[in-house]
Formats: sequence, C-alpha cells, structure tokens
Amino acid sequence: MSDDGERIAKYLARAGIASRREAEKLIEQGIVTVDGETLTTPAFKVTPEMDIRVDGTRVGKPDTPRLWRYHKPDGLVTTHKDPQGRPTVFDALAGRLPRVISIGRLDLTTEGLLLLTNDGGLARLLELPSTGWARRYRVRAYGRTTQAALDTLKDGVDIDGVRYGAIRATLDQMQGGNSWITLSINEGKNREVRNVMRHLGLQVNRLIRTAYGPFQLGKLAKGEFEEIPGKQLKEQLGRKLAAEVGL
Repeated sequence: MSDDGERIAKYLARAGIASRREAEKLIEQGIVTVDGETLTTPAFKVTPEMDIRVDGTRVGKPDTPRLWRYHKPDGLVTTHKDPQGRPTVFDALAGRLPRVISIGRLDLTTEGLLLLTNDGGLARLLELPSTGWARRYRVRAYGRTTQAALDTLKDGVDIDGVRYGAIRATLDQMQGGNSWITLSINEGKNREVRNVMRHLGLQVNRLIRTAYGPFQLGKLAKGEFEEIPGKQLKEQLGRKLAAEVGL
C-alpha cells in the first residue's frame, strides 16, 4: 500500500458521506470498494484518482468544506435513517442542500440551531470538547428553582454515574409554573440539559439551542437554513483549525 493519499475513512468523511466512525462501520459491512476491490480496513490510503464506491455508488472528490446554520423545528430526528420511521432533518432538507451531515445532534423535541456541513472532518473537529465551542440554550422547565441552585452546576455534576462538565446557567424569569433559564455547556452529552434540569427537580418542556460556538440562531426562521460564508468560517476557526480541514 502506498504512503501517498489519505486514509479511506477520513476521505469518506471529507466527501460528506459519513463521519469517520460511521465510515469505519461501512467498511466493516463490506460495502466500500476501491478500484473494484472490497476494503477490509479503514487504514487503507486512497487518492481522488481511484474509483471509490460506497454500496456501488461512486464517491466524488471532496469539496471545499462548507457550513450551514439550520433552524431545526421540533418533531424531527437528527439522523439519516430512523428505524421507527419518524421524519428526519435530512428528509426535510432533501433537494434543498447537497449531501450534508450534522455537527452533533438535537433530539426529537429540541428545536433551534443545528449546524450542517458537507465535510465529516469539520463535523468531527467542531464536536470535540477540546475545540472549546460552547452550546447555548434557552430552557423552559416546569418547576421552581433559584440562581443559587443553578450556580451549583458551575463545577460540573455527577448524575447516575455520568459526569457532566461545567454548566453556566442563569435564571431569566419565572412564568406561571415554569422557569426560563439560559444555559451554556461545552460537551453536549446525550440529553445533558434535560438530565441536569431533572437533577434540580425541573421538567424541561421546551428546549431551544440559540448558539453553537460563535454561530447564532438569530432571526433564522424555523425550518430555514443559511450558509455561513467561507471567509467567515475560516476566521471563526482560526488559522490552525482551518488548516486542519483544508480551508
């Protein structure tokens, strides 16, 4: 095997086919071929001149990394195929965008800002806690709390054997039986906001992501998307991260 080129899993991620981890699973399933030969290892290196196929469909050369803001409505799952047959984000966007993958996920009933990209390497980079990009949410939760109780989250908390990192939370207002809270996290573990609020005796009944790192939901209408200009993306990533994804 030549030392030239890049690993197939990374190549498929950059081509927007899947994340690196998902690309490895495709290889395990035996549906990735290079020049007619079925691959058995994600370490195999490829170049754009090779005939690379996934389940028989040829993979094009990776495009320049692109990023979109999308206002996800509730009622959509963030997956390409849902075993339960529920409507997905990608069904809603079919024909409106090139093939994209999400940066992280928002669960079925969570709405707000979802970042989408054509580049799996960029997705992986922006999901890493080490990148340091905070996710900010507006939370409406049934129950009463105090700022003092929310301040206990600033050093992190253990819930049912899971460690959640530092959480910055501000009590905005009480409205009827609900508390409105602005909350910021850096890791984004599965159902993190809901689990942490439940730990405080609050039941989340509306959850809106308003920002992911420097990118804001702003006035983007529900169900709409907008591409982030390449120059702005490069500036927000900084020279080092931009170079990592080929910008």
